[in-house]
Amino acid sequence: MKTMTFEVDGDGVALISIDVPGRPMNVITPEFTADLTEAVEAVAGDETIRGAIITSAKPGSFIAGADLKDLVTAFDKGMTEAEAAEFAGELSRLFRRLETCGKPFVAAMNGLALGGGLELCLACHHRVLSNHPKAIVGLPEVSVGLLPGAGGTQRLPRLIGIPKALPLLLQGKQIKPDAALAVGVVDAVGAPESLVDMARVWLMDAPTAEQPWDRKGFQVPGGAGPLAPHALETFSAGNALVSGMTQGNYPAPPAIMSCVYEGTQVSIDKGLGIEVKYFGKLLAGSVARNMIRTLFINKGAADKLAGRPKDVPKSRVAKLGVLGAGMMGAGIAHVSAKAGMEVVLLDSTLDQAEKGKQGIAKLQEKALAKGKTTRDKVVELLERITATDDYALLEGCDLVIEAVFEDRGIKADVTAKAEAVIPESATFGSNTSTLPITGLATASKRPKQFIGIHFFSPVEKMPLVEVILGEQTDDATLARTLDYIGQIRKTPIVVHDFPGFYTSRVFGSFTQEGQRMLMDGIEPALIENAAKMAGFPVGPLAVSDEVTLSLQQSIYKQQDVDGLDDKYRGTLARPVVDKMVDELKRPGRRQGGGFYDYPENGQKRLWPGLREAFPPAAEQPDVEELKLRFLYRMAVETARCVEEGVITSPIDADIGSILGIGYPAWTGGTLSFIDTVGVREFVATCKRLAERWGPRFEPPQELQARVEREEGYYQAMKAA
Repeated sequence: MKTMTFEVDGDGVALISIDVPGRPMNVITPEFTADLTEAVEAVAGDETIRGAIITSAKPGSFIAGADLKDLVTAFDKGMTEAEAAEFAGELSRLFRRLETCGKPFVAAMNGLALGGGLELCLACHHRVLSNHPKAIVGLPEVSVGLLPGAGGTQRLPRLIGIPKALPLLLQGKQIKPDAALAVGVVDAVGAPESLVDMARVWLMDAPTAEQPWDRKGFQVPGGAGPLAPHALETFSAGNALVSGMTQGNYPAPPAIMSCVYEGTQVSIDKGLGIEVKYFGKLLAGSVARNMIRTLFINKGAADKLAGRPKDVPKSRVAKLGVLGAGMMGAGIAHVSAKAGMEVVLLDSTLDQAEKGKQGIAKLQEKALAKGKTTRDKVVELLERITATDDYALLEGCDLVIEAVFEDRGIKADVTAKAEAVIPESATFGSNTSTLPITGLATASKRPKQFIGIHFFSPVEKMPLVEVILGEQTDDATLARTLDYIGQIRKTPIVVHDFPGFYTSRVFGSFTQEGQRMLMDGIEPALIENAAKMAGFPVGPLAVSDEVTLSLQQSIYKQQDVDGLDDKYRGTLARPVVDKMVDELKRPGRRQGGGFYDYPENGQKRLWPGLREAFPPAAEQPDVEELKLRFLYRMAVETARCVEEGVITSPIDADIGSILGIGYPAWTGGTLSFIDTVGVREFVATCKRLAERWGPRFEPPQELQARVEREEGYYQAMKAA
């Protein structure tokens, strides 16, 4: 066996210890499945074997689930739903054989057990879980557009009841040992070093080798089907809730609901057949491919700094300088101190710097109240942050990040003052969202060591960092910047210097499209709802209020000064912004109101005056047309960024669009969306939209050339 060891002791207890080679955590691979099949048959066919214990040889980890790299190729290979179901059925049948072979199996779960790993445990007749702090169990398949395909939707409801099982299945919740024991997912919790002994004690006590659901007269705890006491809440209300959450864009949650509803009313074997059928439909679809590829495989590679220049030695930031103690600067200081760095938080006055540090302290107190940290850790973190107005304290910094106001003059001033103090080897990063890095670098004496490091707000929660290369930025500076981003556990993408870079430019196309719709006479509520129905987390008018219309106006004014080409500016929707700020005095949420009202004791609501300011047309467009406008507008802008060399990797484009600017996850990102639609159909739809709504939808020449070659973005990347 290549992925596990098999030993039998003198009492006839078999110990199956999983250790998939070359992997930090065990994952389910074809080799694993073959080895486990052999092990199960060895236990079943040997009369001298009393039963078996399944555990892991990897400390702190049982099985992390299936190898997603094996699943992501199904759609691209053109796998049919039936073929995908058969693919999943192999593991499902193996687990069923394990639980019905007549010998008891115990799962000694010495750590993390997720997805197929937990499904294996559910097929075992007894489960003991480590109380290690990092131990968790869960069925997170829904987060990659799938459902548990090896019995999870059938065994879990039969074990703990449908009302308890559905949240774990629909939300992909991962729970800690005490919660797993309380809800009934495991039978016992113990110290890691005691798990095998605990499992052995159970086996030696002549336990049954029959699952509850295989016994005559078994009923699902709490009932199943339309007559169950909980049916109205779990199925009727639950389906409505799922429909509202997914808007028809994510097929996995409704498929999970169907599996549970249909499968728990029939025998376990028929239920497993139902589950495999639904799994096959999801695996063969584009949504699972898109989500797996972008959010797990490609994001995982980015987190491991796959794009880092290989010939530059690894580095670590021990001391960081942050210029500007506002919300953004304080956020950068916070995550950096949390990662163990000494941080100098500098502002123009000591009071402002201290205010930034006090904001960090408040966030830490909230984390303490929720049990997410300890008092000692809070004290240690705050001691690592020095609030000051004295540039001399930047001496010895490995990296300095300026997060001051978006004004060239201010940024040039702080750059010069910092470089007068910091070591010649230090890297200087600008947290700008729109100002070209090459231009800002003219204020630096070391333009090769000058780079853009664009964080997203709030820094503590947003996972993405956009790295912008100036014309003179060298590889060593890029490598050191990526090393820093790895230290603070963020996900980096790398783009090239251009007005608006990548994320701000594409995000601007979303807000501007929503504002333009107001000018087109479209009802404000229809605008917001169409965006949400397409899968965006927030409507364009609401998000405009959050970033503030006054900031958007200031960017437009800066573009006037720069003489920026109209195609990189929001001129199409600028009349809306100017009217809201200058005439209606509604510049955004922070100033009391924008497109929305924000009552002190109530929910935000669209400002009633919008209909008077931007009168709706008598005839409103179909919501599907508005959804297309949002999805296609951002995707075609990304295609322009590719044509102009702003972004060179579809991986970075997709990760950035989902993690940074809220493009719907079901698409896989802006370029995955184009590939999924197909370049020919996408271009045809763009031309139709351009004819009706304007030239901003015109596909760029580089994209149109792909139609002739019948080549999508990921196809081109594989061919390169």
